[in-house]
Amino acid sequence: MASLSIGIATVSSVRTIPRQISRRRISSVWDPKGLFGPPQTGHLARLEFKRRLERDAEAREAFQRQIREEKERRQALRKSRVIPDTAAELIEYFLDTEAQEIEFEIARLRQRLNDEFFSQIRLEIGQLRFAVSKTEEMEDRLIELEALQKALEEGIEAYDKMQNELITAKNSLTKILTTSDVKATLLEMVEKNELNRSLLALLDENIANAYRGNQKQAAEYMESIRGSVLKYLTV
Repeated sequence: MASLSIGIATVSSVRTIPRQISRRRISSVWDPKGLFGPPQTGHLARLEFKRRLERDAEAREAFQRQIREEKERRQALRKSRVIPDTAAELIEYFLDTEAQEIEFEIARLRQRLNDEFFSQIRLEIGQLRFAVSKTEEMEDRLIELEALQKALEEGIEAYDKMQNELITAKNSLTKILTTSDVKATLLEMVEKNELNRSLLALLDENIANAYRGNQKQAAEYMESIRGSVLKYLTV
């Protein structure tokens, strides 16, 4: 039996923080946009079509290379960031983090995003909001902090919900994989509303891991279970 796995969940609802905004053919070929022009025949036409496909392959390779380079850049950036010790420093840490990296940092620093942290944000927001005289810099800072607070609160809510769903999905998958009567177990889970998309996602992850580990029989068994789960989800 393939071992269960559960990856780090990410959230996609975090919004951009203001500081980040201010800084920084052949007739059988599927060609809906007409990139290859009308169908052509003959030797020269075949050569031209081949050249176009080669150029397209080069473009795809360049695109994939850019994706790999961006992934490596982000990984290096994550390793280079030094996590601060205090709540006040952690506020600056999040303000200086690229917007697209906020969700990763929420997952990594979830335990630090506690009452002490948000008390520090609220304290500074209150001081700026009720200051007798405000400068433009203070107004900008207030906007940044309010946006950060909202983004983190929404991100944490989504992250916690996803984590809870994944834990439930892992328990559900364990129940399915260890039962002697899959059909009866699935029917019982349907009645308890325990079948959901998170379970499908976890099945997909374990199926992929099983194939990578050359556990073809386990992968195929989980694929059959996935089909049954999907059937009950769509009934």
